[in-house]
Amino acid sequence: MRGKAEVNRIRTKGTANRKAIRRGAEPVLRTVIRATMDRVRSAFNSVIKSERYSRFTLQPEEDGERHVEVKLHDNATDDDTEVGQAGGSPSFRPAPPRQSRNTLCYMALGLLIVFVIGYMVGFISHRKPRVEAVSCSKGTEVEEQTIVDVPRPAEVQLDWNDVTELLKQKLTAPNFVQTLRDFDLPNHSAGSEDDKKLGNRMFEEFKTLEMEPWTDKHYVQLPTPDSNHTNRVVFGSEVFEPKGYLAYSATGKVQGKLVYGSYGRKEDLDVLQKKNVELKDCVLLLRAGKLSFAEKVDNAEAKGASAVLIYPDPQDYTYTITTELYGHVHLGSGDPYTPGFPSFNHTQFPPTKSSGLPQIPAQTITASVATTLLQKIGGPAADASFRGGINSVSYTLGGSENVTVEVNNALVNTELHNVFGVIKGFQDPDRYVVLGAQRDAWGKGYARAAVGTSMLLELAKAFHAMVEKDGFRPRRSLVFASWSAGEYGSVGATEWLEGYMSSIDKSVLTYISLDGAVMGRGSFIASASPLLYSLIESTLKEVKSPLGSGAVYDMVGKSNWEAKVLRPMAMDDPAYPFLAFSGIPSISFHFINPNTESYTYYGTNLDSMDHLDYQTNHRTGEITAVAAQFAGQMALRLVHDHLLNLDVSRYGGLITKSVSQIYRRVKQLSQSGQLKDVSPNWLNLARGSFQRAASSITNDIYNTDLYDKEACRILNDRIMSVERSLISPYVSPIDTPFRHLLLGRGSHTLAFITETTDMEQLHTQLALATWNLQLCANAMVGDIWDLDNEI
Repeated sequence: MRGKAEVNRIRTKGTANRKAIRRGAEPVLRTVIRATMDRVRSAFNSVIKSERYSRFTLQPEEDGERHVEVKLHDNATDDDTEVGQAGGSPSFRPAPPRQSRNTLCYMALGLLIVFVIGYMVGFISHRKPRVEAVSCSKGTEVEEQTIVDVPRPAEVQLDWNDVTELLKQKLTAPNFVQTLRDFDLPNHSAGSEDDKKLGNRMFEEFKTLEMEPWTDKHYVQLPTPDSNHTNRVVFGSEVFEPKGYLAYSATGKVQGKLVYGSYGRKEDLDVLQKKNVELKDCVLLLRAGKLSFAEKVDNAEAKGASAVLIYPDPQDYTYTITTELYGHVHLGSGDPYTPGFPSFNHTQFPPTKSSGLPQIPAQTITASVATTLLQKIGGPAADASFRGGINSVSYTLGGSENVTVEVNNALVNTELHNVFGVIKGFQDPDRYVVLGAQRDAWGKGYARAAVGTSMLLELAKAFHAMVEKDGFRPRRSLVFASWSAGEYGSVGATEWLEGYMSSIDKSVLTYISLDGAVMGRGSFIASASPLLYSLIESTLKEVKSPLGSGAVYDMVGKSNWEAKVLRPMAMDDPAYPFLAFSGIPSISFHFINPNTESYTYYGTNLDSMDHLDYQTNHRTGEITAVAAQFAGQMALRLVHDHLLNLDVSRYGGLITKSVSQIYRRVKQLSQSGQLKDVSPNWLNLARGSFQRAASSITNDIYNTDLYDKEACRILNDRIMSVERSLISPYVSPIDTPFRHLLLGRGSHTLAFITETTDMEQLHTQLALATWNLQLCANAMVGDIWDLDNEI
């Protein structure tokens, strides 16, 4: 401190000395300059041989200095002279020519004197002070030296190893064991008082963590069984009244021939038609599994069936034969009575319904009821692929016995609460990663909701502690979302997306779903946008395996990890609306038992702590901690690094594969004469534009200083544009909500073009898909002058 004070004293003293020198020098210099200027004026006017004259006006200014004003006139008059004299400005006439030699000498001398005086003034005014350098050690002599301004050191940031180790330390199995117990609730169906209480609890937890929580309210219509008019299945003299049900089923009473259709896949129903089993107006009996309930009902309706019954076959589900099933059959997400727009209280609801609502009744039944029906169904024998695990049944296809299905579900106006908390970024707070979990369930919903909600809360606590106590400074924000009505088809999440669609897709870097993260042990599967594939791989290599030594990457097997881990994202995946509806890179992942694809207790009252503990070999807390580390580490990478860890090159292979399939099909149709004047070349050129745009991003990353915040943000915005630019602008979200060109559903997708038999529609959709892909390439390039105009 003494050293700094001494430096400031010497610096101040030096400044005062310089000012004194200037003050003392100024009168002398002014006198010399004035005399010199008089000589110069006299010499200058002597040189002039014409009648032209110069008027030098020396007007005193407020600061005491005089400023020289030069005016040249071609035709001077006596009036001009008089005006000049009256104004106090002397006028000079030309001197005789004989004085020119002496005059030139005076001029040269005058100019030299002005130059020397100017140099001296500049030297005195601007030379750097020399001051004593102060040593911090006692008794050291002070030496004179020039002070140099030293730049301030940059703020110290925790490196990657530091933040991942901190996260691991805070996400421990004992913490999760306690939190999981706290969220093990008997009932929290969507919109119920228990659901709202749980939402309020999350709000208070976020508030305690100073995460500025807020609530997003929606008003939707949720179907529930009518207690006064139960759902019924009548088969001969047998009458069944199941407790389970399928939300969004059409209501009414229908009768038809009972037909067994295995899982209800398109290929299963094609087998029935090949065996001459009539599907029109029949009641299809289908096994649960392989497809979502909504897809089964949609396939049946497309074949002309009048109703659908769905049961859990013992071959697929090992629980008791009296277990009830719950689910929904909306071929979409969100509130189907406000398709494409949010269900806020002030919304003017038009008489519009989602195109994904079925027009036929659908009902779940138990394996016990299905056994009774299959024993008496009759008809031809089913193929081996159709046969299930009911030992007392021969599995015939039916088509001869009538069955009656009656569905009386009622719509109930329900208020939903989504709850949010945020940890704001320190550089780009308007860019954020969203981590979300549903908190509602049909029954206990332990694996379905309790695990995800526990992970959400523990991750929020961990990140908060890292920021508050450990000096972690995320560049971007982290948003924690607790959704309601997830069991009805991600209703709460989709309504939020619809409500803020215009800003969310430009701000959300990635959505990480925590739903169903723990289903078992020994294996790992994930569904995600291709942009996240590289990030998934690196995270698998860094997160420790729950089975012992090594990483999760070692647990799944190092060779060909993509084939072992990655799955196409299904329509009923909670991350699907974010990806296919809003164009946000998304992921859902699951620690699961080997050789399984789903959790057997979903949609039943058996989704409990005991059953999940059995699936995890009583290591649920430990595996949940590892799952939280996986989700947290992905989020960390996205908010910690300068550059977003989204790999734009990973879409290249998928696009090339899809375009190649279309190319072959169009060529075949053209050669057969079914398709005329249509070429796939334009689509191939658009694919090339996409590849070049992806390469340009890679090259710009290589050539950019990633510590330049503005340059890095521009690059990140280009990377973020990829997913949302693959959302087709040519279809309505009301009719076709999942508008993604590659991963969506509908006639706008590249997959549809390879399958459709309507040549006119193929022609139109090929053109629109071409421009959709080209628009994506243009968005990736960024600057309008760099756009690729080959098409």
